[in-house]
Amino acid sequence: MLRGMRKASSNWLGKIIMATVMGVLIVSFGIWGIADIFRGFGQSSLAKVGRTEISTDQFRQIYMDRLQQIGRQFGRPLTSEQARAFGFDRQVLQQTIAEAALDEEARRLGLGQSTEETLKTIFNDPNFKGVNGSFDPQRFQSLIRQMGYSEQRFIAEQRRILLRRQIAGSIAAGLEPSNVQLEALARFQSEQRSIEYIKLGATQAGTIDPPSPEALAAYFEDHKALFRAPEYRKISYVVVTPEEIGKWTDVSDEDAKKVFEQRRDKLGTPERREIQQITFPNADEATAARGKIASGTSFEDVAKERGLGQADIDLGMIAKSGIVEPAIADAAFSLTSGEVSQPAQGRFGFALVKVGKIEPGVTATYEGSAQQIKRDIANERARTKVAELRDKMEDERGGGASVVEAAQKLGLAAVTIDAVDRSGRAPNGQPAALPRGLDVVTQAFNSDVGVDNDPISFNGGYVWYDVLGITPSRERNLDEVKDQVEARWHTEQISSRLRTKALDMVQKLNQGGKLADEAAQAGLAVETASGFNRSATLSGLNAGVVAAVFGTAKDAAGQTPDAAANGWVVFRVTDITVPPVDLASDGMKKLKDSLQRAQTDEQIAQYVTKLESTIGTSVNETAFAQVTGANNN
Repeated sequence: MLRGMRKASSNWLGKIIMATVMGVLIVSFGIWGIADIFRGFGQSSLAKVGRTEISTDQFRQIYMDRLQQIGRQFGRPLTSEQARAFGFDRQVLQQTIAEAALDEEARRLGLGQSTEETLKTIFNDPNFKGVNGSFDPQRFQSLIRQMGYSEQRFIAEQRRILLRRQIAGSIAAGLEPSNVQLEALARFQSEQRSIEYIKLGATQAGTIDPPSPEALAAYFEDHKALFRAPEYRKISYVVVTPEEIGKWTDVSDEDAKKVFEQRRDKLGTPERREIQQITFPNADEATAARGKIASGTSFEDVAKERGLGQADIDLGMIAKSGIVEPAIADAAFSLTSGEVSQPAQGRFGFALVKVGKIEPGVTATYEGSAQQIKRDIANERARTKVAELRDKMEDERGGGASVVEAAQKLGLAAVTIDAVDRSGRAPNGQPAALPRGLDVVTQAFNSDVGVDNDPISFNGGYVWYDVLGITPSRERNLDEVKDQVEARWHTEQISSRLRTKALDMVQKLNQGGKLADEAAQAGLAVETASGFNRSATLSGLNAGVVAAVFGTAKDAAGQTPDAAANGWVVFRVTDITVPPVDLASDGMKKLKDSLQRAQTDEQIAQYVTKLESTIGTSVNETAFAQVTGANNN
């Protein structure tokens, strides 16, 4: 439509008509826009949190960005239906509202964040550093532009994030799980079980005669929705990314070697040593302790005499640059494995250092790093070219050109997919030809034929797309899908028979029967699995079996479907053990950190929920459904 308006206004008569039309629209907007305010929700408003309004366009951009991020993590696009099935749409809405609530609270509390501190955080962000490891203004501008930010808007957003962290940090300060919680969780996670089991398959279901025409027709009528033809869309797109444009083979060795010299220290792996350290307040005490060690007292015993535990003296595997005190670092890295240093003076006293295991460093070579360095340089150079092509594509699109027309004029390769459904598949059921991680399908199904779509940010560049045609969803007749219907009917018949047989076996086993006898009667061998916990992956068994086992008492029998093999598993729990809990172990320390993070998240979530209730929150469900595609079903 917009393209047609541009073409219509290209002559003097069209300009007069368009000026009149726009005048009427401006007046209408003035009337209906004000009315919307008094009705509580304007058509452009999706949610309100206190005094903060979240616009529909703002949330749409946030939602699509998050959808693309998840798609890249999965390695395939995530459709609107899948996102809603996972509850992803509500999660993004809740997160957006929570952020707005924290912003409101920061204003109420009068919290502030200086521009200098905000800029310091941005300068230290590794995403904005160039090939030399320093902050790169050009890279910064390119990346924030790809995310849809101006410099001022990005800095303002970072300031809001830092203020939110201030509030969150205050709420979670001092929060620590108790030993009772840790022991209970450790026992739950480390509990181990052993089972004996048999796997029922199609053979045990017996012969299943084909369904009669009447039975098949009745089954099809009851399950017709499962065999419906999906909606298909014809789309065209063009990808402009640094990877597509930049060619590392065009980078000269001379340029690559300059960057290698700048990054040589960061490319190599420094020598690392296992270091233990005891600090003394003066040289006399340090010298006396060194004398004890020379006489046969162990380093650890000297530490115990000073009331120090292993955690107090152990610095772990560390590089020389990781030791703050230069004198102590020099001493530690001049020793051989197992040797103890003479007293070394630091800013906080005198230290004795002992060296354990030594991992030699690896010196980087140009030959081993050249290809990656050239790729980095090529991508860096290509970002400028991407920005230029973006402006040119936008100019062409603004002039009324389609994606294909604009790509041809600029010498870019456009791709046309004749038919693709919401899941990203062609009519033959195979995945459509799309770059890995590119979610243009979801975007296309939220658009329409003739709509001028905003470009999608992708891999440091952009993707432009057009919807060229729509083939509506329709009901198929039985003749079109007869083989699929019969196959599904047959699978359900097998599953039903196996479930009945499995339930009968479990009843016999719980009444004193033996699994070996049941297995022999079914022509199967008894298998075993020993000492597995709740997170185990058992060979040949799915996660549902493990869950069923941990819901069954010792010596009792159970059954569960084995969906992957279209079969059924019958099992008996033969043993349950709970290993002792060691609160000082490394595993428990990791568990404590994990539980502390979970409690922190829960505490902050409760705070935000109370905050939203106090300041007032409302959601325009119609606008939310429109953005997430729920109103398309």
